[in-house]
Amino acid sequence: MSVEENTLSVVALGGVNEIGKNMYVIQYADDIIVIDCGSKFPDESLPGIDVIVPDITYLLENQDKVRALIVTHGHEDHIGGIPYIFKQLTMPIYGTRLTLGLIEGKLKEHGLLTNAQLNPIQADSKITLGTLSISFFRTNHSIPDCLGVALHTPEGTVVHTGDFKFDLTPVNEQYPDIHKMAELGTNGVLVLLSESTNAERPGFTPSERLVGDHIEEAFTKTTQKIFLSTFASNVHRLQQVIDAALKTKRKIALLGRSMVNVVHIAYSLGYLRLPEGMLIEASEVNKYAPHEIVVLCTGSQGEPMAALSRLARSDHRQVEILRGDTVIIAATPIPGNERNVARIVDNLYELGAKVIYGSGTVTGMHVSGHASQEELKLMLTLMKPKYFIPIHGEYRMLHQHRLLAEAVGVATEDIFIVKNGDVVDINSQVARQYRKVPSGNTLVDGLGVGDVGNVVLRDRKHLSEDGILIIVVTLSRTDGKILSGPDTISRGFVYVRESEGLIEEVNRITVTTINKLLEDNTVNSWSIYKQTIKESVGRFLFMQTKRRPMILPIIIQL
Repeated sequence: MSVEENTLSVVALGGVNEIGKNMYVIQYADDIIVIDCGSKFPDESLPGIDVIVPDITYLLENQDKVRALIVTHGHEDHIGGIPYIFKQLTMPIYGTRLTLGLIEGKLKEHGLLTNAQLNPIQADSKITLGTLSISFFRTNHSIPDCLGVALHTPEGTVVHTGDFKFDLTPVNEQYPDIHKMAELGTNGVLVLLSESTNAERPGFTPSERLVGDHIEEAFTKTTQKIFLSTFASNVHRLQQVIDAALKTKRKIALLGRSMVNVVHIAYSLGYLRLPEGMLIEASEVNKYAPHEIVVLCTGSQGEPMAALSRLARSDHRQVEILRGDTVIIAATPIPGNERNVARIVDNLYELGAKVIYGSGTVTGMHVSGHASQEELKLMLTLMKPKYFIPIHGEYRMLHQHRLLAEAVGVATEDIFIVKNGDVVDINSQVARQYRKVPSGNTLVDGLGVGDVGNVVLRDRKHLSEDGILIIVVTLSRTDGKILSGPDTISRGFVYVRESEGLIEEVNRITVTTINKLLEDNTVNSWSIYKQTIKESVGRFLFMQTKRRPMILPIIIQL
């Protein structure tokens, strides 16, 4: 459908009806601003996939209009897609110092830093890109230097909150710019895009400062080694661990690549206060008495290859959890990760460790970085938007956020719950949602970006469920007769030595099938031979085993 000239469009390319891979597009006339470029991790339905990033077909089709990427903060679900997207489309990047520091590390790792344009901004920055002027306001989250974005267009102001909460006693004393938010609301906000992660939680989200008191108390009571696992990007939490270690005269060892990277980047940029000599190498842990050590590690979500998982399996080369050590999991499992975390906790108890885990409200070791219901209503009240689009959440969260907006006076017909690819067009202050743009998931597997499609995934699922049977047979190029074989190889289907009768019957069916095809002189295509073998062997195996392995006939011609 055609779009009227000078229309303001809000496009979700990722981050609605899901948690992760956030990407939003604000377009006015021929100017496009992209907000965030995140990634998310795959579930069991995507075997072999490393990470998922947004589909940027729409941006590639309009790349001459893309002015910049603005990043609200440095979490993976907001920056994780940048190196993969930049292999297809480069654009200037705007972000705070810490955010750019984390992005720089990613681009360097992928060999993309040379051509990157990294532009630092802060809460009082103002930039102009095409017909759009952009200002910012400080918010609180579980990582420093988070910004909300206000895009001032000829049609009206669009505000994107980023991830936020209202922490009035922040650890780093970066207070939320409530006065700026109120000023934007007073001047008029046409569209508000606000995160919905905690829209189901009543009340206010507690301050991060409360966690520090509980960490210090646990450190004081513990007489052996302490292992603390949290999100590496939660720099506030890391600082509170450092402060508690300093007060209890402990050294800190870092385990996990992301933990090491974030600590070094945050320290080099001045976001972590780290006393000289406090950090030690993992190989030095055993040189100190147990009561002198804190191990800060990754793996709070139960990731199988993360540091905490390896420690729980006694599979780490340098550090070991011993009976009487304390393990603190300072995070709440993301939905879907509960089973993996529970398995780690079981293993830790078997090792004789004392484990502090579970809901942050119970242990005091974790608070959310996202706004709960009363804070979401406060943001809506400050901004007073004409139109509201809840983002960053699954559908039930978006729905609950809509109810909160209605409760503070936003008209039901002025609230748009969109899906990825949906567009809200606004012209002459009237909003309509009637068109879509290409969207979806781009799958990253190793060095391949987007080269794994449905066919490959279907084959991977097939292999993971029923295994594969490879049938190798050598035929004469001249008369088609069998020269050797068939040789049947089973992987993930049956154990050959215990299923010799089954394999012999497969070989017999293969020989019979080939001989019948030879008798039919009209069949002269090897692909027909392969397909017929697959069908006849497949029928037999299903009758015998009720399984459907992938059957791969290989015909060698001599």
